[in-house]
Amino acid sequence: MKIGIIGTGYVGLVTAVGLADMGHDVIGTDTVREKIEKASKGIPHLYEPGLDELLRKNLKRGNIRFTHSLVKAIQESDVLFVCVNTPQKEDGTTDMTYVESVSRTIAENLNSYKLIVEKSTVPVRTSLWIRRTINLYKRSDEDFDVASNPEFLREGSAVQDFMNPERIVIGVESERAKEILVGIYKKFEDRILITNIDTAEIIKHASNSFLATKISYINLISELCEKTDADVELVAKGMGQDSRIGPQFLKAGLGYGGSCFPKDVRALIKMGEDLGVDMNLLSDVDKINKQRIKVFLQKIKKALWIVKKKKIAVLGLSFKPETDDIRNAPGISIIKELLADGANLRLYDPKAMDKMKKIFPPKIPKILYFQSPFEAVEGADAMLIITEWNEFRDMDMSKVRELMANPIIIDGRNVFKPEEVRNLGFEYYLVGKK
Repeated sequence: MKIGIIGTGYVGLVTAVGLADMGHDVIGTDTVREKIEKASKGIPHLYEPGLDELLRKNLKRGNIRFTHSLVKAIQESDVLFVCVNTPQKEDGTTDMTYVESVSRTIAENLNSYKLIVEKSTVPVRTSLWIRRTINLYKRSDEDFDVASNPEFLREGSAVQDFMNPERIVIGVESERAKEILVGIYKKFEDRILITNIDTAEIIKHASNSFLATKISYINLISELCEKTDADVELVAKGMGQDSRIGPQFLKAGLGYGGSCFPKDVRALIKMGEDLGVDMNLLSDVDKINKQRIKVFLQKIKKALWIVKKKKIAVLGLSFKPETDDIRNAPGISIIKELLADGANLRLYDPKAMDKMKKIFPPKIPKILYFQSPFEAVEGADAMLIITEWNEFRDMDMSKVRELMANPIIIDGRNVFKPEEVRNLGFEYYLVGKK
């Protein structure tokens, strides 16, 4: 099958490489020339475990290629996966500018039957607008179908998720589209769920919003635990042993971030409100998540009293481990607040520093970047754990204790065993437990 991938961002590049590895003939295109140039050389523009090896493997096999020309990708493909950016506006609605632009270009270059597949996360009823746009602007009588195939890729394990999916949701409105998409994913035929398009579009938002609800719920419970002698990790363990609940996404901390959960929760809220549905439950989920930063900053100020001129090591800049993605990362807000309070910040992350430097350039006063966590904590008055990288969990804490000016840890992810670090002489502040 000849497949075009329009947009080689996070979802697009993983999808392109995954489909190529399944044996399809894939051509990827993007408006950002740097992404195409790097991908053509076997260099992903983002960090995702296993992606670089899989990309080089399929370039060598000839199953994947990249082009700057969207027209070329459209005309040479039978199926077009639309993986463009769908950013959020201030009011919570999704900006569909890129989807509309791509739809117009497809219409103007419809040289044979095409199946246009929504892969980007889009609001319900987007398929109707894509179909309407193509019908308005198309220059030929060639037929086409629109379908939805939402992605369920977790950053940090996206390649694994694509190559061994839990489920594949396919929303279609014609038998022809169904046969094509089932054929593309034939290897996983037993995991395919066929729905209409509206259902497929809602499944993605509903799934992410439910997982976000679990995260905000356990963070709400963590505040209750902190005001008592309860231990949020044991509360979560007790809850998770109920098969109806499960242990996943019951980890108290700094809340959810990234490109999906914040946007999808707010988008679903706006969709519901526009349709006259009371979405207060999800509004509270979003509110609780935003409050996690405020709660954490209060912990820092409680531990240090005065933040001004204090040297603070910030370990972890990505929104979660095993990714370099800093979109909606808690660290951004934390850094901004600490800088405003006059702190001197010493930053380290295994993968995300280059991206964070675009927001906080090294030339900014009171910002320093380091190449190891030990360099970052040297002379520090406090150490913050923002992202739970295994590298931090495995640190030699005796060495950290020797390097720090003051042995204070404010841990937003409950990385360490309290008794161990306290026995080394640290003041240790956690989330949801004492």
